[in-house]
Amino acid sequence: MVKEIGSSIKDEVLIQKRRAQLQKGAVNLFKQKRFHRATTREIAKAAGFSIGTLYEYIRKKEDVLFLVCDAIYNEVKARMEAVIDTKEPSENALYQAVESYFQLMDELQDEVLVLYQELKALPKDAQEYVLNKEKEMLCLFEQILENSYANALSKEDIILISNNIFIQGQMWGFRRWVLQKEFTLEAYTLKQFNLLKNQLAHQAQIKERGGV
Repeated sequence: MVKEIGSSIKDEVLIQKRRAQLQKGAVNLFKQKRFHRATTREIAKAAGFSIGTLYEYIRKKEDVLFLVCDAIYNEVKARMEAVIDTKEPSENALYQAVESYFQLMDELQDEVLVLYQELKALPKDAQEYVLNKEKEMLCLFEQILENSYANALSKEDIILISNNIFIQGQMWGFRRWVLQKEFTLEAYTLKQFNLLKNQLAHQAQIKERGGV
């Protein structure tokens, strides 16, 4: 578990407000220059701070990247949990989860791109913390698949399919410039979901025949 990033400011509301500004400015800067090329002075300017103000809310440059990565996963997880019922055993629940996740990847494509480009710049313990956030998101898909298709899927199937969904959402963000020539987001979501349904049906048939 990564320790809380220290701040000389005692007002927690102000800390959250300023760090939100910092995260937004940093994402735009890191997209343009990459983390390792951006200076703390440039980060402060992108957030609308002086360099002195910046160091009231972080201790070192890597803290900014950690805050960005942590905030992205927190937002995606919170927004998905708000609209997804992981206890509803139905195809509709799975579609709602896939649709919501793909929409978030569309909205947050800049943030997600920065996250995966720059994650390796974090210390190892911070990398592990952020990747555990990713595992929490994967668990949302795993829970829905277990509730809806437990009789048709093995544990290994559920893990693999959950990861496939996860990557398909990111693929829209990473390769949208190509995919948009053929698909709207809605069409892409429906096509991917139909392929997923076919896969689930195929796995169910295999299991009924006693296969693996």
